Amino acid sequence: MSDTFTWGPATGVGSMPGGDAREAAKTVTGSFDGPQEGMPYLAELPARGPGADMIGRTAGLLVDVYARVEPSGWRVGDRPGRDTKRARAWLGEDLDALEEFTQGYAGPLKVQAVGPWTLAAALELRNGEAALSDPGACRDLAGSLAEGLREHLADVRRRVPGAQVVLQLDEPSLIAVLRGQVKTASEYRTHRAVDRQVVEDTLRAVLAVQGEGPTVVHSCAPDVPFALLRRVGAHAISFDASLLTERDDETLGEAVESGTKLFAGVVPGVDGRLSDPAGSVMGVRTLWRRLGLNPGSLAESVVVTPSCGLAGASPAYARAVLAHCVKAARSLADNPE
Repeated sequence: MSDTFTWGPATGVGSMPGGDAREAAKTVTGSFDGPQEGMPYLAELPARGPGADMIGRTAGLLVDVYARVEPSGWRVGDRPGRDTKRARAWLGEDLDALEEFTQGYAGPLKVQAVGPWTLAAALELRNGEAALSDPGACRDLAGSLAEGLREHLADVRRRVPGAQVVLQLDEPSLIAVLRGQVKTASEYRTHRAVDRQVVEDTLRAVLAVQGEGPTVVHSCAPDVPFALLRRVGAHAISFDASLLTERDDETLGEAVESGTKLFAGVVPGVDGRLSDPAGSVMGVRTLWRRLGLNPGSLAESVVVTPSCGLAGASPAYARAVLAHCVKAARSLADNPE
Protein backbone atom coordinates (compact mmCIF):
# COMPACT_ATOMS: atom_id res chain seq x y z
CA MET A 1 0.00 0.00 0.00
CA SER A 2 1.27 3.47 -0.89
CA ASP A 3 2.75 5.49 1.98
CA THR A 4 0.88 8.52 0.65
CA PHE A 5 -2.57 6.92 1.02
CA THR A 6 -4.94 8.81 3.31
CA TRP A 7 -7.78 6.84 4.90
CA GLY A 8 -9.74 9.79 6.18
CA PRO A 9 -10.66 10.17 9.87
CA ALA A 10 -14.16 8.64 9.72
CA THR A 11 -16.35 6.37 7.60
CA GLY A 12 -19.39 4.08 7.75
CA VAL A 13 -19.51 0.30 7.84
CA GLY A 14 -21.64 -0.30 4.74
CA SER A 15 -25.41 -0.62 5.07
CA MET A 16 -27.86 2.29 5.09
CA PRO A 17 -31.63 2.45 5.74
CA GLY A 18 -34.33 2.61 3.08
CA GLY A 19 -34.32 1.65 -0.56
CA ASP A 20 -33.43 4.85 -2.43
CA ALA A 21 -29.97 4.41 -3.98
CA ARG A 22 -29.59 8.08 -4.92
CA GLU A 23 -30.56 9.29 -1.46
CA ALA A 24 -28.10 6.88 0.17
CA ALA A 25 -25.27 7.88 -2.18
CA LYS A 26 -26.02 11.55 -1.61
CA THR A 27 -25.93 11.07 2.19
CA VAL A 28 -22.72 9.07 2.20
CA THR A 29 -20.79 11.30 -0.19
CA GLY A 30 -22.10 14.46 1.47
CA SER A 31 -21.14 13.25 4.96
CA PHE A 32 -17.57 12.42 3.97
CA ASP A 33 -16.61 15.12 1.52
CA GLY A 34 -12.99 14.25 0.84
CA PRO A 35 -10.08 12.82 2.86
CA GLN A 36 -10.14 15.63 5.43
CA GLU A 37 -13.71 14.77 6.49
CA GLY A 38 -13.79 11.01 5.96
CA MET A 39 -14.07 8.16 3.49
CA PRO A 40 -17.24 7.77 1.37
CA TYR A 41 -18.37 4.24 0.51
CA LEU A 42 -20.68 2.28 -1.74
CA ALA A 43 -23.86 2.07 0.34
CA GLU A 44 -25.78 -1.20 0.76
CA LEU A 45 -29.59 -1.08 1.12
CA PRO A 46 -30.80 -4.45 2.49
CA ALA A 47 -34.33 -3.11 3.13
CA ARG A 48 -35.03 -3.67 -0.58
CA GLY A 49 -35.16 -7.41 0.11
CA PRO A 50 -33.36 -10.58 -1.05
CA GLY A 51 -30.47 -9.67 -3.33
CA ALA A 52 -29.80 -6.42 -1.50
CA ASP A 53 -28.99 -8.26 1.74
CA MET A 54 -25.37 -8.89 2.67
CA ILE A 55 -25.19 -12.49 1.43
CA GLY A 56 -27.34 -11.99 -1.67
CA ARG A 57 -25.41 -8.92 -2.77
CA THR A 58 -22.10 -10.78 -2.61
CA ALA A 59 -23.63 -13.88 -4.22
CA GLY A 60 -24.46 -11.62 -7.16
CA LEU A 61 -20.75 -10.83 -7.55
CA LEU A 62 -19.71 -14.48 -7.89
CA VAL A 63 -18.34 -15.71 -11.22
CA ASP A 64 -19.76 -18.98 -12.61
CA VAL A 65 -21.49 -19.68 -9.28
CA TYR A 66 -25.17 -18.79 -8.93
CA ALA A 67 -27.50 -18.67 -5.97
CA ARG A 68 -31.22 -18.48 -5.37
CA VAL A 69 -33.39 -17.76 -2.36
CA GLU A 70 -34.91 -20.73 -0.52
CA PRO A 71 -36.99 -20.58 2.68
CA SER A 72 -33.83 -21.45 4.63
CA GLY A 73 -31.65 -18.84 2.93
CA TRP A 74 -29.41 -18.53 -0.13
CA ARG A 75 -28.61 -21.79 -1.96
CA VAL A 76 -26.29 -22.57 -4.86
CA GLY A 77 -28.18 -23.12 -8.14
CA ASP A 78 -27.35 -24.26 -11.68
CA ARG A 79 -27.94 -21.03 -13.55
CA PRO A 80 -28.49 -17.31 -12.92
CA GLY A 81 -32.14 -17.03 -11.92
CA ARG A 82 -34.22 -14.01 -11.00
CA ASP A 83 -32.59 -13.67 -7.56
CA THR A 84 -29.09 -13.39 -9.04
CA LYS A 85 -30.34 -10.97 -11.70
CA ARG A 86 -32.08 -8.84 -9.07
CA ALA A 87 -28.93 -8.70 -6.93
CA ARG A 88 -26.86 -7.59 -9.92
CA ALA A 89 -29.47 -5.02 -10.97
CA TRP A 90 -29.53 -3.43 -7.52
CA LEU A 91 -25.74 -3.32 -7.36
CA GLY A 92 -25.75 -1.61 -10.76
CA GLU A 93 -28.28 0.91 -9.46
CA ASP A 94 -26.10 1.62 -6.43
CA LEU A 95 -23.01 2.05 -8.61
CA ASP A 96 -24.85 4.43 -10.94
CA ALA A 97 -25.89 6.56 -7.95
CA LEU A 98 -22.37 6.54 -6.49
CA GLU A 99 -20.93 7.55 -9.86
CA GLU A 100 -23.40 10.45 -10.10
CA PHE A 101 -22.43 11.88 -6.71
CA THR A 102 -18.65 11.38 -7.06
CA GLN A 103 -18.08 13.40 -10.23
CA GLY A 104 -14.62 14.94 -9.88
CA TYR A 105 -13.99 13.17 -6.57
CA ALA A 106 -10.40 12.27 -5.68
CA GLY A 107 -9.60 10.33 -2.52
CA PRO A 108 -10.37 7.09 -0.69
CA LEU A 109 -13.57 5.25 -1.60
CA LYS A 110 -14.63 2.04 0.19
CA VAL A 111 -16.55 -0.93 -1.22
CA GLN A 112 -17.74 -3.87 0.89
CA ALA A 113 -18.36 -7.56 0.23
CA VAL A 114 -18.87 -10.60 2.42
CA GLY A 115 -15.62 -12.46 3.00
CA PRO A 116 -15.08 -16.09 1.96
CA TRP A 117 -15.70 -17.69 5.37
CA THR A 118 -18.89 -15.86 6.29
CA LEU A 119 -20.10 -16.60 2.75
CA ALA A 120 -19.24 -20.30 3.14
CA ALA A 121 -21.08 -20.38 6.48
CA ALA A 122 -24.22 -18.78 5.02
CA LEU A 123 -24.50 -20.08 1.45
CA GLU A 124 -26.12 -23.53 1.19
CA LEU A 125 -25.13 -26.29 -1.19
CA ARG A 126 -27.78 -28.25 -3.09
CA ASN A 127 -28.11 -30.71 -0.17
CA GLY A 128 -29.10 -27.88 2.16
CA GLU A 129 -25.88 -27.89 4.18
CA ALA A 130 -23.60 -24.85 4.30
CA ALA A 131 -20.73 -24.73 1.81
CA LEU A 132 -18.59 -24.77 4.95
CA SER A 133 -19.27 -28.53 5.16
CA ASP A 134 -17.31 -29.21 1.94
CA PRO A 135 -13.64 -28.13 1.66
CA GLY A 136 -13.81 -28.32 -2.14
CA ALA A 137 -16.89 -26.09 -2.20
CA CYS A 138 -15.11 -23.61 0.07
CA ARG A 139 -12.17 -23.45 -2.35
CA ASP A 140 -14.43 -22.98 -5.35
CA LEU A 141 -16.45 -20.31 -3.60
CA ALA A 142 -13.35 -18.36 -2.58
CA GLY A 143 -11.98 -18.55 -6.12
CA SER A 144 -15.28 -17.35 -7.60
CA LEU A 145 -15.47 -14.53 -5.05
CA ALA A 146 -11.91 -13.41 -5.82
CA GLU A 147 -12.66 -13.27 -9.56
CA GLY A 148 -15.93 -11.41 -8.98
CA LEU A 149 -14.25 -8.88 -6.68
CA ARG A 150 -11.50 -8.29 -9.24
CA GLU A 151 -14.15 -7.35 -11.83
CA HIS A 152 -16.13 -5.28 -9.32
CA LEU A 153 -13.09 -3.25 -8.22
CA ALA A 154 -12.14 -2.58 -11.84
CA ASP A 155 -15.70 -1.35 -12.52
CA VAL A 156 -15.60 1.03 -9.54
CA ARG A 157 -12.24 2.41 -10.68
CA ARG A 158 -13.62 3.03 -14.17
CA ARG A 159 -16.67 4.82 -12.79
CA VAL A 160 -14.76 6.95 -10.25
CA PRO A 161 -11.31 7.42 -11.82
CA GLY A 162 -10.06 9.72 -9.06
CA ALA A 163 -10.82 7.18 -6.33
CA GLN A 164 -8.30 5.21 -4.33
CA VAL A 165 -10.52 2.16 -3.88
CA VAL A 166 -10.50 0.42 -0.50
CA LEU A 167 -11.72 -3.19 -0.29
CA GLN A 168 -13.58 -4.21 2.89
CA LEU A 169 -14.40 -7.86 3.56
CA ASP A 170 -17.19 -8.45 6.09
CA GLU A 171 -16.42 -11.51 8.20
CA PRO A 172 -18.81 -11.62 11.18
CA SER A 173 -18.83 -15.46 11.14
CA LEU A 174 -15.05 -15.83 11.06
CA ILE A 175 -14.57 -16.60 14.76
CA ALA A 176 -17.45 -19.13 14.68
CA VAL A 177 -15.80 -20.86 11.68
CA LEU A 178 -12.49 -21.04 13.55
CA ARG A 179 -14.13 -22.42 16.71
CA GLY A 180 -16.51 -24.90 15.06
CA GLN A 181 -19.61 -23.01 16.19
CA VAL A 182 -21.52 -22.80 12.88
CA LYS A 183 -24.66 -24.96 13.14
CA THR A 184 -25.58 -27.62 10.60
CA ALA A 185 -28.92 -27.55 8.77
CA SER A 186 -30.53 -29.70 11.50
CA GLU A 187 -29.23 -27.24 14.15
CA TYR A 188 -28.46 -30.24 16.39
CA ARG A 189 -24.76 -30.27 15.54
CA THR A 190 -22.09 -27.83 14.40
CA HIS A 191 -19.68 -27.98 11.48
CA ARG A 192 -16.17 -28.89 12.53
CA ALA A 193 -13.70 -26.05 12.96
CA VAL A 194 -11.75 -25.18 9.83
CA ASP A 195 -7.98 -25.47 10.12
CA ARG A 196 -6.53 -22.06 10.98
CA GLN A 197 -3.93 -22.26 8.22
CA VAL A 198 -6.62 -22.94 5.61
CA VAL A 199 -8.64 -20.00 6.92
CA GLU A 200 -5.60 -17.72 6.70
CA ASP A 201 -4.52 -18.88 3.24
CA THR A 202 -8.03 -18.37 1.84
CA LEU A 203 -8.43 -14.89 3.32
CA ARG A 204 -4.97 -13.90 2.09
CA ALA A 205 -5.80 -15.07 -1.44
CA VAL A 206 -9.08 -13.11 -1.58
CA LEU A 207 -7.51 -9.93 -0.16
CA ALA A 208 -4.77 -10.27 -2.79
CA VAL A 209 -7.21 -9.22 -5.55
CA GLN A 210 -6.52 -5.67 -4.33
CA GLY A 211 -2.85 -5.97 -5.28
CA GLU A 212 -1.09 -3.18 -3.40
CA GLY A 213 -4.38 -1.41 -2.68
CA PRO A 214 -5.70 -0.85 0.88
CA THR A 215 -7.83 -3.52 2.55
CA VAL A 216 -10.08 -3.74 5.63
CA VAL A 217 -11.64 -6.73 7.34
CA HIS A 218 -14.77 -5.97 9.36
CA SER A 219 -16.38 -8.02 12.12
CA CYS A 220 -18.98 -6.77 14.58
CA ALA A 221 -18.78 -10.07 16.53
CA PRO A 222 -16.95 -10.54 19.84
CA ASP A 223 -13.35 -11.83 19.95
CA VAL A 224 -12.15 -10.42 16.64
CA PRO A 225 -8.95 -12.35 15.72
CA PHE A 226 -6.73 -9.27 15.35
CA ALA A 227 -3.44 -11.19 15.08
CA LEU A 228 -4.79 -13.51 12.37
CA LEU A 229 -6.14 -10.59 10.34
CA ARG A 230 -2.79 -8.85 10.52
CA ARG A 231 -1.05 -12.00 9.29
CA VAL A 232 -3.31 -12.31 6.24
CA GLY A 233 -2.40 -8.79 5.16
CA ALA A 234 -5.37 -6.63 6.18
CA HIS A 235 -4.22 -3.02 6.38
CA ALA A 236 -7.10 -2.13 8.70
CA ILE A 237 -9.45 -3.98 11.05
CA SER A 238 -13.00 -2.78 11.68
CA PHE A 239 -14.85 -3.76 14.88
CA ASP A 240 -17.51 -2.86 17.43
CA ALA A 241 -15.48 -1.17 20.17
CA SER A 242 -18.14 -1.93 22.81
CA LEU A 243 -17.30 -5.65 22.50
CA LEU A 244 -13.59 -5.25 23.29
CA THR A 245 -12.26 -6.75 26.52
CA GLU A 246 -8.88 -6.49 28.19
CA ARG A 247 -8.08 -9.87 26.60
CA ASP A 248 -7.78 -7.97 23.33
CA ASP A 249 -5.24 -5.46 24.67
CA GLU A 250 -2.04 -7.23 23.70
CA THR A 251 -3.01 -8.01 20.10
CA LEU A 252 -4.54 -4.54 19.69
CA GLY A 253 -1.32 -2.91 20.88
CA GLU A 254 0.73 -5.06 18.51
CA ALA A 255 -1.59 -4.14 15.65
CA VAL A 256 -1.21 -0.41 16.29
CA GLU A 257 2.56 -0.65 16.60
CA SER A 258 2.79 -2.59 13.34
CA GLY A 259 0.88 0.18 11.51
CA THR A 260 -2.52 -1.55 11.24
CA LYS A 261 -5.36 0.98 11.13
CA LEU A 262 -8.19 0.48 13.63
CA PHE A 263 -11.72 1.22 12.47
CA ALA A 264 -13.28 1.75 15.88
CA GLY A 265 -17.07 1.34 15.93
CA VAL A 266 -17.97 3.73 18.74
CA VAL A 267 -21.30 5.30 17.67
CA PRO A 268 -24.50 3.21 18.14
CA GLY A 269 -25.99 2.04 14.84
CA VAL A 270 -29.63 2.09 15.96
CA ASP A 271 -31.75 5.11 16.86
CA GLY A 272 -31.08 6.63 20.24
CA ARG A 273 -29.64 9.69 21.88
CA LEU A 274 -26.14 10.49 20.68
CA SER A 275 -23.59 11.57 23.29
CA ASP A 276 -21.37 14.53 22.64
CA PRO A 277 -18.65 13.69 20.05
CA ALA A 278 -15.83 13.77 22.62
CA GLY A 279 -17.76 11.32 24.79
CA SER A 280 -18.13 8.88 21.89
CA VAL A 281 -14.34 8.43 21.65
CA MET A 282 -13.62 8.46 25.38
CA GLY A 283 -13.27 4.67 25.35
CA VAL A 284 -10.65 4.88 22.61
CA ARG A 285 -8.63 7.39 24.66
CA THR A 286 -8.93 5.10 27.69
CA LEU A 287 -7.73 2.13 25.60
CA TRP A 288 -4.70 4.11 24.45
CA ARG A 289 -3.77 4.96 28.05
CA ARG A 290 -4.21 1.33 29.09
CA LEU A 291 -1.94 0.18 26.26
CA GLY A 292 0.67 2.82 27.09
CA LEU A 293 0.55 4.20 23.56
CA ASN A 294 1.43 7.75 22.57
CA PRO A 295 -1.80 9.83 22.54
CA GLY A 296 -0.39 11.74 19.57
CA SER A 297 -0.74 8.60 17.45
CA LEU A 298 -4.50 8.31 18.06
CA ALA A 299 -5.72 10.34 15.10
CA GLU A 300 -3.36 8.61 12.67
CA SER A 301 -4.16 5.11 13.96
CA VAL A 302 -7.94 5.27 14.38
CA VAL A 303 -10.83 5.76 11.94
CA VAL A 304 -14.13 6.49 13.72
CA THR A 305 -17.18 4.49 12.53
CA PRO A 306 -20.63 3.42 13.71
CA SER A 307 -20.61 0.20 15.75
CA CYS A 308 -22.01 -1.72 12.75
CA GLY A 309 -24.14 -1.10 9.67
CA LEU A 310 -26.99 1.43 9.73
CA ALA A 311 -29.69 -0.65 8.01
CA GLY A 312 -31.78 -0.71 11.20
CA ALA A 313 -31.63 3.05 11.75
CA SER A 314 -34.02 5.74 10.56
CA PRO A 315 -32.74 7.85 7.64
CA ALA A 316 -32.49 10.93 9.86
CA TYR A 317 -30.53 9.05 12.52
CA ALA A 318 -28.21 7.51 9.90
CA ARG A 319 -27.36 10.99 8.60
CA ALA A 320 -26.79 12.20 12.16
CA VAL A 321 -24.52 9.23 12.96
CA LEU A 322 -22.24 9.81 9.98
CA ALA A 323 -21.94 13.51 10.83
CA HIS A 324 -21.31 12.55 14.46
CA CYS A 325 -18.46 10.21 13.41
CA VAL A 326 -16.76 13.12 11.62
CA LYS A 327 -17.07 15.35 14.70
CA ALA A 328 -15.85 12.59 17.04
CA ALA A 329 -12.80 12.00 14.83
CA ARG A 330 -12.09 15.74 14.90
CA SER A 331 -12.30 15.66 18.70
CA LEU A 332 -9.82 12.78 18.77
CA ALA A 333 -7.37 14.76 16.62
CA ASP A 334 -7.78 18.03 18.52
CA ASN A 335 -7.73 16.56 22.04
CA PRO A 336 -6.02 13.16 21.98
CA GLU A 337 -5.61 13.11 25.77
